[in-house]
Amino acid sequence: MLPAKLTLALNNQFNNELQAAHSYTAMAAYFSKKGYHGFANFYLVQSQEEHFHAMKFYHFLVTMDEKPVLQALAEPKNHYADAMDVLESSLAQEKDVTSHIYALVTLAADLQEHATASFLDWFIEEQMEEEKLFRDIITRMKNIEEGGEYFLRMNDEFAARRMEEG
Repeated sequence: MLPAKLTLALNNQFNNELQAAHSYTAMAAYFSKKGYHGFANFYLVQSQEEHFHAMKFYHFLVTMDEKPVLQALAEPKNHYADAMDVLESSLAQEKDVTSHIYALVTLAADLQEHATASFLDWFIEEQMEEEKLFRDIITRMKNIEEGGEYFLRMNDEFAARRMEEG
């Protein structure tokens, strides 16, 4: 069993990951409505990945003889000004997740909970990759028009994206 404070924090992150999946589904809906199904696919894959992350927390809690506790999800942002607004919201969301992971790492270290610290190492690497992914896409999107030729090439590229489990 884990210290109660750590169990609560892990459950909160379990739910944060579910909330992130929920948000990415709403972002996919923005692109689906506009007919950009490649971008929609990109975000649906993001949603699946966040759910996968949530389940890693679920299984860790169970392994540590703790109960995963589901919380209510907040309504995600459903309206965006444009594709760049979606991408910038995505990067902000990933930065928020990173800050929560770092807080968990600090708490695990303070409590000398080595199993949790080891478990969280994977998430540190994952968050570095996620933030870089969105920074790179934002860089590619700067100075191009939503619906323009290069945007449509990106849409085609994203249509082929599939979830990678790690």
